[in-house]
Amino acid sequence: MNEPTTTTRLESGRHPVNIGHLVMGLAFASFVAIWALLTAGAIQDESLRWLMPVPWVLAGAIGLAAVALAGRRRTTPEEPHPTPEEYR
Repeated sequence: MNEPTTTTRLESGRHPVNIGHLVMGLAFASFVAIWALLTAGAIQDESLRWLMPVPWVLAGAIGLAAVALAGRRRTTPEEPHPTPEEYR
C-alpha cells in the first residue's frame, strides 16, 4: 500500500526560500529603518507621505524576483554518488 518515495534535493544544494517570510521580513526591516530615520531627525514628518509605501513596493519587487528565480530551480531525484570504477 505504501508507495516508495524518492527524496529530492535542489541541484544547488541550498534549501528553498520561504518567499512570504522574505517579503514580510524586508517590509518590517524597512519600516524599522524609516522609524529610525524619523526618530533621529534625518527626515521630516512630511516625508512620511511618500516613504510609507516604499517598504511594500521594495519587498514586493524582491518577492517577485525571488519567485522568478525559485521557478528556475529544478529538483532532481537523489542518486547515489558514482564510484571511482564508474568514472573509467
